[in-house]
Amino acid sequence: MLVIQRNGQTTVVSGWRAWLLAALIFVGLTFLFAVIAFVVLGLALTVTAVLLIVLPVAIGVAILASVLQPRPR
Repeated sequence: MLVIQRNGQTTVVSGWRAWLLAALIFVGLTFLFAVIAFVVLGLALTVTAVLLIVLPVAIGVAILASVLQPRPR
């Protein structure tokens, strides 16, 4: 049995309609959580890949710049 309140009116859903509504809500929430997990995993992979590529390149450029600097007299 599902009880829905809208605009001060109470609606009671029972029987097969309650099962159908609960199943639709379950499928919808499962889909929503899957999308959220997909986005979070994609973001984590992107940040990891950027750090694994950009960080060593930045360190290498800094080392190269310090080696190629003209020496003060």
